[in-house]
Amino acid sequence: MSGSSPKDLSEGARPGKDGTGRTAAGNPQDIYTLANIITMLRLILVPIFFEMIISGRNDRLAFALFSIAASTDWVDGQIARRTGTVTEIGKAIDPLVDRLLIAFGVLGIFLQGRIPLWVVAVLLARDIYLLAGASFLVRRYLPVVPVIFVGKVTTALLLVGFSALILNWPMVAGLGIIDTRYLPGLGSAPVGLGIWFVYAGLAASLVTAVMYTVKASRIYAEYRVDHQKM
Repeated sequence: MSGSSPKDLSEGARPGKDGTGRTAAGNPQDIYTLANIITMLRLILVPIFFEMIISGRNDRLAFALFSIAASTDWVDGQIARRTGTVTEIGKAIDPLVDRLLIAFGVLGIFLQGRIPLWVVAVLLARDIYLLAGASFLVRRYLPVVPVIFVGKVTTALLLVGFSALILNWPMVAGLGIIDTRYLPGLGSAPVGLGIWFVYAGLAASLVTAVMYTVKASRIYAEYRVDHQKM
């Protein structure tokens, strides 16, 4: 679920690749690279921080584990690019870890009663929609829509929001507009500041879905025109 699309599956070329698809530093099928090891460590952290969230034993430790797993996404990507060790397995696993991180984060926060169910449903529906669209293009051997800036902003907003809600701090006063458990923050009860980042991430995620749909439609339209000429 991420305010984001299947990111690295959409990038056709990386710095350091030649025409054969190999990186400057090795075979793209290599597994034991530093970047891949970091990605796997991020994956291992997912069930650990999830258990910490749902148990409610230590919000600070859950926050720390989630933050480490989220922030090192940038680290493994930079290492892979700068060392020319971008691999096929890395491109497949890295976006998967991001989605698992967001999915288990939002699920844990929901189970703790810090976000309403509709937030989980919207993020899940959006991810399913984008994955279905990407699969539609891939089955026709068409390029998946590249990651766009708004998609990265969406992911950042959601991760910041989830991190703050996991920590359950800082708390801010509600707006006092309408008292309903379905819209935390709009009532008079205090809420975690992170809910406002989540709301912003949700809005950005819907905008992103529309933008990806438009771009994918153009790719498919060009494919149909070229196919008809053949």
